[in-house]
Amino acid sequence: MVNARRLLVPLALISLSACATVGPNYGVPDEALVNVPKGQGAFISGGHGTTNEPLPDQWWKLFDDQVLNRLIEQALIANTDLRIAEANLQRSDALLAEARTGREVGGAANLETSWAQPSAEAVMQHVQPPEHQIYNGGLSISYDLDLFGGIRRGVEAATAEDEAAVAARDLVRINVAAQTAQAYADACNAGHEIADLRQLIAVLEEDLRLTRLMIAHGRAPKFEQDRQLSLLANTRARLPRMEAGQRNAVFRIVSLIGQVPAEFDHGLLECHAPLVLSSLMPIGDGQGLLKRRPDVRAAERRLAAATARIGIATAALYPDIKLGASIGSTGAAADLLSSLTNRFGIGPLISWNLHRSTIRARIAQSEAQTRANLATFDGTVLSALREVESALNNYAADLVRLEDLKAARDSAVQVSERTAVLRRGGKLGGLVALDAQRSRIIAEQAVTAAHTDINRDQIALFLALGGGWSTRSTQ
Repeated sequence: MVNARRLLVPLALISLSACATVGPNYGVPDEALVNVPKGQGAFISGGHGTTNEPLPDQWWKLFDDQVLNRLIEQALIANTDLRIAEANLQRSDALLAEARTGREVGGAANLETSWAQPSAEAVMQHVQPPEHQIYNGGLSISYDLDLFGGIRRGVEAATAEDEAAVAARDLVRINVAAQTAQAYADACNAGHEIADLRQLIAVLEEDLRLTRLMIAHGRAPKFEQDRQLSLLANTRARLPRMEAGQRNAVFRIVSLIGQVPAEFDHGLLECHAPLVLSSLMPIGDGQGLLKRRPDVRAAERRLAAATARIGIATAALYPDIKLGASIGSTGAAADLLSSLTNRFGIGPLISWNLHRSTIRARIAQSEAQTRANLATFDGTVLSALREVESALNNYAADLVRLEDLKAARDSAVQVSERTAVLRRGGKLGGLVALDAQRSRIIAEQAVTAAHTDINRDQIALFLALGGGWSTRSTQ
């Protein structure tokens, strides 16, 4: 009967472990802006040059450039920022594993021994006690019943933070992919612009040669040569800066793929054509964007973690009850493991913080942090939608601009071709034909610069759309 009574308290405590977990259960708040229907539909700035098809993860493959594919693949393996993000994720995984240990049975073991002589006066004696060896050893285990869910809420918060770390890693991935694509596009477009500039320099040199001949035959004033020399010098002065910009773009690529500048691939300087999409740009819709964007996912997971921490703080209002048991032996070594030294214990351990104002202040802190995280979540949603709409606007405007510049270039080409025919027939002088050719090259330069802007718009739009990350299973 006595033994049965001893079991009543542990059994009663175990039955209490089914108590409801305190604090709010998380769900995306109804008032969160991510739930606004108009934010989940088609983008209002889409249409020109785009399609509502879903955005693929590896968007850079839409450019169908094997060099770009190789560079981004290298960057996603060796980039230092991504290595930092991966390490932070591993740390978050370890913190989650630590949080989960709170639901496990804890245990400790100890063993110690020493030679000792107690103080005679401490025990009110005048005879020196003998020296003897004493020891202490034991094993104890405990289990937190977590009656009010403080540990469960802690695991919930750690899980949400871990998922936020995954999203943070994905955010680094899309930035690394976009930065690599942009650096490669800059190198190629710089090569294109350099080629156009060299053509213009060649035309100006020929123009100067013909001007000198005309001056020598008294058919042109000498100051015309000075004007041509000034124009040629100013044009040549643009070349070193362009070449430096191309090399700097290559150095950015090398850094992004985790290499030192001396290891750069000289073949990258041979690219002289802009990146061209193999199809219309797929942009999906707002709903897909908000599910895909890593910063939106990270903000939502941090809101979930903050909500769970309200439960952690609230659980402190209630007693924390653990079940424990211990066995051991303490005493003189001469009586090792005897009935005089052996000991055991079993029973609950109850701790309860009675400083209620402190606990309630911590609950208020957690609730305020949750409201702040909700506002951050809403702000991240708004920023994501705004960035996509702005990028779509820029892209559409530059596409229209490119069409106009191409029309101007085509007209200049026709004029150049006609003047060339007339020159060969002896009906026009060389300077007139060269002037038409120069106008054609200048028009081509404008188209080339527009292609550079288009590539920047495309990559900025892909970045805003949040593509380029993979699921957790790929890590």
